[in-house]
Amino acid sequence: MLRIMALGWVLATLVAGCATQTPRHAAPQPSSLAAAAKAGKGEHFSPLAVFQASDVQRALVSPVRIRKALLSEHRRWVGTPYRLGGTTQRGIDCSALMQHVYSEAFQVSLPRTTEQQMQEGRRVPRSELAAGDLVFFRSPGPYNHVGVYVGDGYFLHASTSQGVKLSRLDNVYWNRHYWQSRRPMERTRLAARINRSPREG
Repeated sequence: MLRIMALGWVLATLVAGCATQTPRHAAPQPSSLAAAAKAGKGEHFSPLAVFQASDVQRALVSPVRIRKALLSEHRRWVGTPYRLGGTTQRGIDCSALMQHVYSEAFQVSLPRTTEQQMQEGRRVPRSELAAGDLVFFRSPGPYNHVGVYVGDGYFLHASTSQGVKLSRLDNVYWNRHYWQSRRPMERTRLAARINRSPREG
């Protein structure tokens, strides 16, 4: 009887010891994403905040976002007749159209003439064209021509014969007279400025 009682006491002690023993290498159980971040090599940022920031950044630099703004301007101006020196929907020339498009879509001021616009931003190779880049042509006649690249090989401009329209950059005529392209503002900043437009929405 005593032996049975002693054995029972030993078993009870062992069970109690197992229940209260703390493992030497217990894995931490963070209670939140922020706690998990702080546990990693002294980094003090929230993964949720990082995700939100990167998500916003991707949206801001999206060429689709810039193109959408440009196509909105196309719908507004399409069919407007070309008029040298014109600045309204009664008649407009190519550089004035670029002024309006950049002002209304991106809240960016461009200078008035094609020659002045050729000095804006930085030059980009044709192979690296992106929506929002200005494209310049050395057309026959006394004046150079300018349009804005929309994407997928199209650019928006004020054609002397057909007014404001979209044209293919690889069209035989425009391909022959293509001169250079310029990026007046980096895409991150350009797309971010769309939010400032009172006409958006």
